[in-house]
Amino acid sequence: MRGFFTTLGTIWGLAFPYFRSEDRWAGRVLLGSVIAIELSLVAIDVLLNQWNARFFNAVQDHDWDAFVGELLYFCVLAAIFIVLAVYQLYLNQWLQIRWRQWMTIRYLGHWLDHSNHYRMQLLGDAADNPDQRIAEDIRLFIERTMYIGVSVLSAIVSFVSFIVILWALSAQAPLHLFGADWAIPGYLVWAALIYAVLGTVFTHLIGRQLIGLNFNQQRFEADFRFNLVRTRENSEQIALLHGEPAEQIRLMDRFGSVVGNWLAIMTRTKRLTFLTAGYTQASVVFPYIVVSPAYFAGNIPLGVLTQTASAFNSVQRALSVFITVYREFAEWRAVIERLSGFDKSIAVGAAAAVTPPVIRLVSAGKSPKLALEALDVHLPTGMPLVGADDLAFGSGERVLVTGPSGSGKSTLFRAIGGIWPFGSGAVAIPEGARVMVLPQRPYLPIGSLEAAIAYPAAPGSFDADAMREVLQAVGLASLAPRLYEDAHWNRMLSLGEQQRLGLARAILHAPDYLFLDEATASLDEPAEAALYRLLQQRLANSSIVSIGHRSTLRAFHRRHLTLTRDGERQKVREVALEAAE
Repeated sequence: MRGFFTTLGTIWGLAFPYFRSEDRWAGRVLLGSVIAIELSLVAIDVLLNQWNARFFNAVQDHDWDAFVGELLYFCVLAAIFIVLAVYQLYLNQWLQIRWRQWMTIRYLGHWLDHSNHYRMQLLGDAADNPDQRIAEDIRLFIERTMYIGVSVLSAIVSFVSFIVILWALSAQAPLHLFGADWAIPGYLVWAALIYAVLGTVFTHLIGRQLIGLNFNQQRFEADFRFNLVRTRENSEQIALLHGEPAEQIRLMDRFGSVVGNWLAIMTRTKRLTFLTAGYTQASVVFPYIVVSPAYFAGNIPLGVLTQTASAFNSVQRALSVFITVYREFAEWRAVIERLSGFDKSIAVGAAAAVTPPVIRLVSAGKSPKLALEALDVHLPTGMPLVGADDLAFGSGERVLVTGPSGSGKSTLFRAIGGIWPFGSGAVAIPEGARVMVLPQRPYLPIGSLEAAIAYPAAPGSFDADAMREVLQAVGLASLAPRLYEDAHWNRMLSLGEQQRLGLARAILHAPDYLFLDEATASLDEPAEAALYRLLQQRLANSSIVSIGHRSTLRAFHRRHLTLTRDGERQKVREVALEAAE
């Protein structure tokens, strides 16, 4: 029971925020309309049940006029039913897409907010495959919530409506056994209740494993898709290493998990279908078996027999809603668990950025320098990595950072860039100053070349002629005519060309502080020297801090910082530039 209420609380926490959002009135009106139409459809079912008795009594009595009148009455009810059913589906779908749009914006915002997606990965990201959670699980959650919610509402209203009818019919058609009538108040209601309870219990016992199996199936499917995407994105390296056989084995191993879990779902579904199909077929004749003795004893007319069977089936369907929606319910539970886990993972990532001790980004006010104040950078596990005390970078400075591979130089830059909270101390940034960190492999979004260069600014933020001129300046004149061509630029361009584009981006944005994390490492020394001269010319007032291993970089920097071992961590020390090795 505690688990049931916990699940209800989780559903409430996932669904309720939309109906208090800025789109709440549209959502509430659409939901209210769907519910009102469902209640109207149940009312029509009640009217059809009453029509059933009159119609078949007219057939039994050979009453032509009553027969025709009831047919016309049925046509009117059927027409109203069709219109309501169509608009219920239409409004339901309209609500779903608005709700999904709001939830997608919300989850994307929380996932991407202040580099939270990056921290979630660093912390292990218990919610695997965020793309699946946002693209698929939100859709499934809303679809299943609406379907199951409306089904349960319909079942409750139908049960209340038809149980009154069935109770009254129990008195009109008393139980007839062994040639005698047995006056059992509401015996038809009790028969329907016992039938539905037995079916529900056996359905749950057989089908409960589907919840976990559906959860795993979605996870295995997403993992397989993710690895297919990785293979596509790294196709050049795989081809150069002739790694196709190894890649196929790896992918088929992932797919093997999909197949194995699917076979388990098949087995469990087969057993469940045997039960539900048999239950459904038996429910067609069960009410006739219960009521027919009274009919053949002459206690009730044909119309009452069919009305009783119809009302019995309506009550039985209402009580059996759990059986009817069990497969969807199993998938719904799995989706709820995945979205709930994603929420928790987002919350953990967000908390990591603000729960002390953390590296803080603070304002340096009117100070002209970016300063590292008692900065200690840790790994996510808490292990010390890099320490930097009382370092500052002024306007127009050129600083070279060196140190052994794996000593934490890139992580230091991540901390300065504000995406690495693990540690203590502060990075004080002058008020209004812009900081840009360029990694070794720049990110180029799929789309136009203009959008790739302008990123993270929107396309159109820079003059087209200025962008073409910058492309020529960084040695990519051949790309200037392709400014508005859409392509997957990370796959089309060599790493050296991508690094040139990254520097073109830096020149256009003109940050006050530019941190280059081996951002020219794939270029030859003459090309690297030419680009550094270009940066000195175009970004004369910007502070440029570079991580690099080439001795030729010394000529373009006036300060040298190096990382050396100091106990459990590396310590950033300033040394004379000519002493660099």
